[in-house]
Amino acid sequence: MMGRMIDPALADSGLDDAEDDDFDELVAPDDSLLPEGRYLDRELSWLAFNQRVLELAEDETLPVLERANFLAIFASNLDEFFMVRVAGLKRRIVTGLAVPTNVGRAPADVLADISAEAHKLQLRHAAAWTNLVRPALGAEGIAFVDWDDLDGEAKAELTDYFQTNVFPVLMPLAVDPAHPFPYISGLSLNLAIRIRNARTGRQEFARLKVPPMLPRFVEVPSEDGELRFIRLEELIANHLDDLFPGMEVLDHHAFRLTRNEDVEIEEDESENLIQALEAELLRRRFGPPIRLEITDDMDDVTLDLLLSELDITDQEVYRLPGPLDLRGLFGLGRIDRPDLRYTPHVPTTALAFKPGANERIDIFKAIRKADVLVHHPYESFTTSVVAFLEQAARDPHVLAIKQTLYRTSGDSPIVQALIDAAESGKQVLALVEVKARFDEANNIVWARKLEKAGVHVVYGLVGLKTHCKLVNVIREEDGVLRSYSHIGTGNYNPKTSRIYEDFGLFTADPQVGKDLTRLFNELSGYAIEKKFKRLLVAPLHLRKGLLRLIEKERKNALDGKPAHIRIKVNSMVDEQIIDALYRASAAGVPVDVWVRGICSLRTDLPGITDNITVRSILGRYLEHSRIFAFHNDGDPQVYIGSADMMHRNLDRRVEALVRVTDEAHIEELLAFFDLAMSPETSSWHLGPDGVWSRHAFSEVGAALVDLQDRTMSQIQKRRRARAVR
Repeated sequence: MMGRMIDPALADSGLDDAEDDDFDELVAPDDSLLPEGRYLDRELSWLAFNQRVLELAEDETLPVLERANFLAIFASNLDEFFMVRVAGLKRRIVTGLAVPTNVGRAPADVLADISAEAHKLQLRHAAAWTNLVRPALGAEGIAFVDWDDLDGEAKAELTDYFQTNVFPVLMPLAVDPAHPFPYISGLSLNLAIRIRNARTGRQEFARLKVPPMLPRFVEVPSEDGELRFIRLEELIANHLDDLFPGMEVLDHHAFRLTRNEDVEIEEDESENLIQALEAELLRRRFGPPIRLEITDDMDDVTLDLLLSELDITDQEVYRLPGPLDLRGLFGLGRIDRPDLRYTPHVPTTALAFKPGANERIDIFKAIRKADVLVHHPYESFTTSVVAFLEQAARDPHVLAIKQTLYRTSGDSPIVQALIDAAESGKQVLALVEVKARFDEANNIVWARKLEKAGVHVVYGLVGLKTHCKLVNVIREEDGVLRSYSHIGTGNYNPKTSRIYEDFGLFTADPQVGKDLTRLFNELSGYAIEKKFKRLLVAPLHLRKGLLRLIEKERKNALDGKPAHIRIKVNSMVDEQIIDALYRASAAGVPVDVWVRGICSLRTDLPGITDNITVRSILGRYLEHSRIFAFHNDGDPQVYIGSADMMHRNLDRRVEALVRVTDEAHIEELLAFFDLAMSPETSSWHLGPDGVWSRHAFSEVGAALVDLQDRTMSQIQKRRRARAVR
């Protein structure tokens, strides 16, 4: 099914004429008061975020297997950064479409800055493994050994393993006049091998891909109970004679290539979005190279050959003193050593959804009583969101289910619930965002599975990603149709819900139901709806709505009224929002920003940012929820939803924030936010020149509060308190 085009003339019509006039009067900005150079470079800010991830791996107070996991997260994050952000910069330079970055610098200059900082971070990452995490694992009986460390018996057993499990799937590729240089796939780990032909005496080159489907770390037989592992590429390297019989192996070196793997689709010229995306995914495999990682012992002859054949520059070469591709450390998750991991958190069932003795919970009845706010992963996704959809699927009174799906898994109970509902005769609409980056292929597969089951699958608006997290269930009760709605900050993915921190609001409020009905009609049909009561929706009026709320706090401060702005996001980049926060701060409004990743907002502009505080928290869970809270002269306006403060979220995505109205829910959200901003809570503080400093211990050396541990403890206490009552 095709995506539908939205009329650009209507894209800015999020407010009616009177509201637009009022808005313009409120926020006629005086940018002359704001200095030049008032933003931090977004790309360097992202690298600073990944440095914070690396600092967790370096933290000796954390369980060592968790530290290894943070090393893998750092590596995975950096891969995506190169495949998307660096690739985008290079593409704009090469095509001549380069425009200044958010700080007004030429993309070529920013690319040089990125290269310098990324080189430093990758060297630090390698050192963290070699000097910190690997020895710490060894001290706990988990050793990573080299071939030369092994005795004859262990080598013999590993040779048997190699012959049985590795050798059959290896594919050495020669490079000579009859064999052109092979295609090197993105993110693959390879061995560059130089050999001498015993018959001719000529030196030859071969490339060997390390099979990605095999365990990266191979367990070494041991009799003393110690776990020992050897890297797969080292095991292969020590059996190269088996691959090149009659040849003399002269040298070998590991290397790894990163390619541009971002997807570019000209949707308005595409007759079928799915077909266009499938074609683009095939092209993705052959994107131009943007980074070459090599081991620090690679000789110049091999390197020169790679540079020539891959058409890559010296600046794009990363020479590393350690193993390449530490994403392989994710594989340590199979090690059964709970003593070397975080103490488990067991999600609780939200109080409203907890059944009483000898009764089965009725999700709809619970939501009718009052709005329900659920906080994942502290409160269970399975007993809330999944249970809600599964009950809707089997309830004979449910007539229709409408849902947006951005990222989920093909074996998800949510997908199965939608299939079950359709097969039982209900009207089911699934708005699938097939352009969700790096999940495109999976989304196509299960979107087609939904279509075969009779689900109405649509792909949203052309030119816009549908990023909002919405469910609307229509149920007939006593001859009247009632809406039950869920608006979340995170994806409908049961797997990531265990590690992503998110909020979700369940409500039977008729106004929210009307808002969602109108929004789904816009997304699946031809209606253009610009009036919503409890929702702020992008790209129609989310930006204007937030700017109005920020400006109102500024005016209240100037009038001597109490004012306060609190914003929690993954990224804070949008210049218009940042400038509004600067103006509010200059007027005396306390502005608290809690950001996980990129932050282009500065805190070091005298007279402008004196009232702005920026914090970042990273830990066992990925802080993913978005919260927007405004004091509003004592009548708080608090929103949760899917939108970050980035151009793409505000201008090129369908996003939705819902206003939270229950006083207890508002108190919970504000208390959670204030705990994060407290000087007693472990966090990173943004300081002058965009430098983040970690504050994990008090002045006397006591560990500061871990926000995520404290939140879990508080939620469990609430549950126990209710049980006592």
